Amino acid sequence: MAVKIRLKRMGSNKKPFYRIVVADSRSPRDGKFIEEIGYYNPVSQPKQVKINDEKAIKWLSNGAQPTDTVKTLLTKNGVMEKFEASKK
Repeated sequence: MAVKIRLKRMGSNKKPFYRIVVADSRSPRDGKFIEEIGYYNPVSQPKQVKINDEKAIKWLSNGAQPTDTVKTLLTKNGVMEKFEASKK
């Protein structure tokens, strides 16, 4: 089973809000997921991002692949740096 860390869109029209979830790559964008590890609100000023570092590192070490957008969010919040340090 290929596992991805990706965004799940929520919120109303023109007011998006995203949850960062771990899901099977075959499930639909807003469908079933395994675990929620954070959220991202691009509408608020400043943009809000909250990620549970421990859960994210656990899933990355288990082989979950982040999407491009999620990888950028993880990098900006220092999670990827912690993950790289934990591999050594």
